[in-house]
Amino acid sequence: MTVRQAEATSLALGRAAEELSLGRGEFELAVQLGQVRALSDVRGGPPRFDRQEIDRLRSRQGFPEALREQLRTVGTADGADLASISQGRFLRLARAGHLTPVRFYVNRYHAVVWLYLAEEVRDFARDHPALLTGATPPQARAAPAAGEDRRPRNWRGRRLGDLLRLSGDPRQRAAAIAAVLDPVTIAEVVPDPYERSYLRVLRPDLAPARPKSPAGREIVERLLQADHPDEILWHRTTLADGLREAREHAEAPRPAPGHRPWASASDPARRHPPGRRPGSTTPAPAARASTAPTAGRLGPARMFGPFSLSGPSGPSGSSRRGARGLLGRLLRRPAARA
Repeated sequence: MTVRQAEATSLALGRAAEELSLGRGEFELAVQLGQVRALSDVRGGPPRFDRQEIDRLRSRQGFPEALREQLRTVGTADGADLASISQGRFLRLARAGHLTPVRFYVNRYHAVVWLYLAEEVRDFARDHPALLTGATPPQARAAPAAGEDRRPRNWRGRRLGDLLRLSGDPRQRAAAIAAVLDPVTIAEVVPDPYERSYLRVLRPDLAPARPKSPAGREIVERLLQADHPDEILWHRTTLADGLREAREHAEAPRPAPGHRPWASASDPARRHPPGRRPGSTTPAPAARASTAPTAGRLGPARMFGPFSLSGPSGPSGSSRRGARGLLGRLLRRPAARA
């Protein structure tokens, strides 16, 4: 099937959600849970959905109410009502790991609000009646009493499991695993900078909706990364296994010979660039000669980054004569030589 034929028999995300009487958030959750299967796109464009897949879901009994009920999420208050228990008991059970969130968001007070599938809450209440009445079991009290909250870890495991289930490409699966690890751990597992760079390109967004405030984004970033030693060990071992499989399938793309890309800001290797001693900002003796700025070898664009120094504020403008300090001396030096 050609690309044009696939587009003619498929729907974009918005149209597919409309056909299924779902809001955008509900539809994205349906894709995440595998309720709706997206078409693979080798070009990396926006996901599209086969018309037959949409028609299959529309033909189910009870559509669309049954499908929307499968995707309904609840917070602590509504979840406690579904399980017929107090909010405090529901919160203790969730913090102890008995209930796995499917989503979360950060509210305007910078508090994390966890969401659970209503269907799973009902199933939990039906299958574990002993946890709903009487004294709270010791194991459900121990974790909250010690300040432990297993909801972030359970959510990361669930989100990663969804991504691995939906992807058949070994390199994309490895990138999904790397998404829950910090850059230093990734650098230890993946010493090749080009392979790390390719993993960053393929890295999926675990939480597409980010808060607008810096404090909210910082909270989300913390929740995305594994923070328990056992969890980190498990994911780094899984990443190493996944990379071995990916390398057997195909090598990571590499640049042309002689090309030296600038290190990424998130790459830990940038902390100790060649010619510098770890923990020091002073170049090593062997590298001082190569790092000294010379007009014939290192122009202003290379010295000061990608922004331009041309125009009224560049070397030929009046600010060149009024610049102060080291920058002013460097910018005035070619004119003095001329």
